[in-house]
Amino acid sequence: MLRLFGGIWALLLGMFLLMVGNGLQATLIGVRASIEGFSTLELSIVTSAYFLGFLGGSIMAPGIINRVGHVRVFAALASFISATLILYPVLPFFWAWVFLRILIGFCFSGVYVTAESWLNNSATNQTRGKILSLYLIVQMAGLITGQALLNIGEPEGYLLFIIPSVLVSISFAPILLSVSKGPTFEETKKMSFKRLYQASPLGFIGCFIVGAVMSGQFGMAAIYGTQIGLSIKEISFFMSSIFVGGLCLQYPIGWISDRIDRRVLIISASVLGLLSVFAGLLLWKVYILLLVVGFFLGGVSNPLYSLLIAYTNDYLDPDDMTAASGGLIFITGLGAVIGPLFFGWLMFNFGPSGFWLSLVFLFSSIALYAGYRITQRQSQFSIEEDDYDPVSYANIGFSSTQVAGEVAQDFYVDNIEDTEVLDGNVS
Repeated sequence: MLRLFGGIWALLLGMFLLMVGNGLQATLIGVRASIEGFSTLELSIVTSAYFLGFLGGSIMAPGIINRVGHVRVFAALASFISATLILYPVLPFFWAWVFLRILIGFCFSGVYVTAESWLNNSATNQTRGKILSLYLIVQMAGLITGQALLNIGEPEGYLLFIIPSVLVSISFAPILLSVSKGPTFEETKKMSFKRLYQASPLGFIGCFIVGAVMSGQFGMAAIYGTQIGLSIKEISFFMSSIFVGGLCLQYPIGWISDRIDRRVLIISASVLGLLSVFAGLLLWKVYILLLVVGFFLGGVSNPLYSLLIAYTNDYLDPDDMTAASGGLIFITGLGAVIGPLFFGWLMFNFGPSGFWLSLVFLFSSIALYAGYRITQRQSQFSIEEDDYDPVSYANIGFSSTQVAGEVAQDFYVDNIEDTEVLDGNVS
């Protein structure tokens, strides 16, 4: 493990600092926008703009890197991100922030593509799972740390915008000074949306809905906290509870998913999400209980995404899994663009309660559609193992780009091929 970490520590440190900066600015934008007098609908559009840029970046970045190289892309994106973070308080206007959010979403996505491809290039079939696990843990740790930094300054000033700008700038130093050879992008097998839907209607529709759940939840939670009168410290802890829940419940839900029909678990997780939402509607005035609600919301949504990808893989050939990964991440990204708009519309019409009502509709939709699909198709499992591996096919984070999805899928395909070889030798 130490030898493995020694080869990628610089890249992981850079990603940690990057995620700290990104996590801080993401929450800060919601709080500062409320202070600047943005309406709820305007806030939702600003939030969606980030995911629109992120979606475009994940598609375009590989081609740009191929043309000009990793170092130049890193340098360009670093300068754009630093400038954007400083410009937020300088240009506190709605359309300016929409443009800045699209730009910063595009840039962060490009950074992720570069870092993830670099990690994949450094991995072997034997180490890819461990490397992916470390990468996902570092991502989540950075996001949680970013929430804590929200308490060291006032959102009305400049300090909290300068800090993520500095962290992002520093994060590129270890990455750019890495001696690892830059990776190359290879053309992957394509899969049409029609074929992807035919392979797994639940995976296709479910990923779209879960994208809306997670983007609305992560993007609008800070705005919800502002509307109900939480302090900056309380908002930071509320956001942290969501990220901690996603980190803690990923493994146990994934472990269970290899032992029962995944659709049953998808329904169960959605119902748990619904129960948490109803608790939030009734008990939001008790802050400690609100943190518990946040924990279970985050703990359900991220594993739901992983479950849907795992379920889709159950009905795919290994050769199709990488292409399907890109398609599912794109569908999730579309849902992520629409999610904050949906949350914002309901919050505009129903006040803070609209945050919970949005989740009621979305979790109910997943549970009902999964229940319908149970009546349409018999369950099957593509892998039967005694021990669940938390870093295999199911563990793909929401902030991952298509490259990260392909890394995880390649690891899954390698496991399948190795299992088939072993089975053949045994027989």
